[in-house]
Amino acid sequence: MIRNVAIATVWSTDQDRDVKFFTDKLGFEVRTDLEMGSVRWLTVGVPGQADMELTVMPSDGPGLDPESAEMLTTLVSKGVLGAAVLRTDDCHGDYKRFKDAGVEFLQEPMERPYGVEAIFRDPSGNWYSLTEERDSLDTTKPWPGAPEG
Repeated sequence: MIRNVAIATVWSTDQDRDVKFFTDKLGFEVRTDLEMGSVRWLTVGVPGQADMELTVMPSDGPGLDPESAEMLTTLVSKGVLGAAVLRTDDCHGDYKRFKDAGVEFLQEPMERPYGVEAIFRDPSGNWYSLTEERDSLDTTKPWPGAPEG
């Protein structure tokens, strides 16, 4: 039986730039930075959360043929791929702090049935939901921008 998710992949068009973004702007820590032949295995994680890491994987990296690497790099750069939901206790406060640090936001904090959510992008183009969860989910009323019906 699966116990948990330990590592998830974030596609990167520049590992050095992106790890700097995670550490300097978001406060993550580098967990692993290891050369393994032609592959650089680079992971980051939230301090205090030892059981989950993001691997910052080159979009033109190992296991990808040139055509697939080009397509993946294009999709990442266009901002098509969502990478993660990052939970916070203060979406408005973190939004301001991250925005002041130069993080590009696609959406400022908005009320949702599940809490308050802001959406930002990393330098490669991946987008993230910064979410302050509600204690309980309110399914009795629509939220701004919800589809009709």
